[in-house]
Amino acid sequence: MGKTITRQEAWDLLTEHTMSPVLLRHALAVEAAMRAQAARAGADPDHWGAVGLLHDFDYEQHPTPEEHPFAGAEILRRRGYDAGLIDDILSHATYSGVARDTPLRKALYAVDELSGFITAVALVRPSKSLSDVEPAAVRKKMKDKAFARAVNREDIVNGAAELGVDLDEHIRSVAAALKPVAGDLGLNP
Repeated sequence: MGKTITRQEAWDLLTEHTMSPVLLRHALAVEAAMRAQAARAGADPDHWGAVGLLHDFDYEQHPTPEEHPFAGAEILRRRGYDAGLIDDILSHATYSGVARDTPLRKALYAVDELSGFITAVALVRPSKSLSDVEPAAVRKKMKDKAFARAVNREDIVNGAAELGVDLDEHIRSVAAALKPVAGDLGLNP
């Protein structure tokens, strides 16, 4: 069994490999959403948060499906981190071969794309406020293929389904989870 990771170690690892403000904000959003999911599941918010923070830490340097998230997994292995943490991170990539067979892994898949999409929706609102992001607005933007085109809408829908929650309920809960870090995301709560 490898070592566990603290929030500070996860942040240091993230910022060692990621310079892009957009990717850093995404990591913070997914961390916040994962902490909220952990609280609902009665699980360890520190572990779930670290997984959220690190899920894309290798993406800037290794953006292809052939490399991401496998390069990051190798970095974590070399540094002696727990195999469970590594598999949790790998599970968010549908092509990694790691099953989404735990509540954490289902949650990571479910909040990853949605966190980014909700952030994008809030950024185009005049108020830039998460309070103005309603499920109907998110669903409407999901139909606009030119809006936030890099976000996989199918993953958003499938993620909620895998969690066994209504998509509107999931959108509301993720938007609420982002409010405490709104300032870090360039948004208003």
